[in-house]
Amino acid sequence: MKLIGIVGTNSNQSTNRQLLQYMQQHFADKAKIELIEVKDLPLFNKPADKNVPQVILDIAAKIEEADGVIIGTPEYDHSIPSALMSVLAWLSYGIYPLLNKPVMITGASYGTLGSSRAQLQLRQILNAPELKASVLPDEFLLSHSLQAFDKDGNLHDIETSQKLDANFDDFRLFVKITGKLSNTRDLLQKEAENFDWESL
Repeated sequence: MKLIGIVGTNSNQSTNRQLLQYMQQHFADKAKIELIEVKDLPLFNKPADKNVPQVILDIAAKIEEADGVIIGTPEYDHSIPSALMSVLAWLSYGIYPLLNKPVMITGASYGTLGSSRAQLQLRQILNAPELKASVLPDEFLLSHSLQAFDKDGNLHDIETSQKLDANFDDFRLFVKITGKLSNTRDLLQKEAENFDWESL
């Protein structure tokens, strides 16, 4: 199984990146996870000519080729970071790589809530007409993330590790099921192409 992991932060030091890196290694026998950074990507500026930067088109192509996507998001002021919001805007600007694509959301935070509010917002965004991703119902919240990893970058709490293992196994099954539910994809793409917020 081939997956794309989107590091949804522009911070150089992030436990969300660390979590995705852990998943990349920990689940290496179950899936190939390629991590994509958002921190150096151009900010979305809604160009009138509809030209999407080549670096975004390259990411879109990787997402289309992948079986699923994992998005790791921190939480700032009860929401996702602007860098992640910008990338999602690009990925729905005349291109539709996330349409019906299975998505798993993860989040790590220094406190107890583990980016729960940001994950809720991200779910709403991914349900937008131009995105329409298929999001795994379960979520993975890593609280107190500064203390969650050992010196080798592994999760040292057994229950937390087992919860992530179970979530990832569910996601693998979700990817397979979603892949068979493709009858509406063409209709969803047509709706996305014809959708115009300004004409509502």
